[in-house]
Amino acid sequence: MSLKGFHIVFVSVSTLLFVFLALWAFVLAPEPSAISTALGFLGLAGAILMPVYGVCFYRKITRDHI
Repeated sequence: MSLKGFHIVFVSVSTLLFVFLALWAFVLAPEPSAISTALGFLGLAGAILMPVYGVCFYRKITRDHI
């Protein structure tokens, strides 16, 4: 698997895991607490930032012809 292909898979799986973390923290957590809320916000931040990283990486790898 090429570096580009690995990163596309990595970013996709990581984004899905961050979405699941946010979903668990805000919807499925048995007892809401400060830690689960913090994890929820971490999941939301990761779900937003991982695709941004993926697009930046894809543009760079395409520009450098790797």
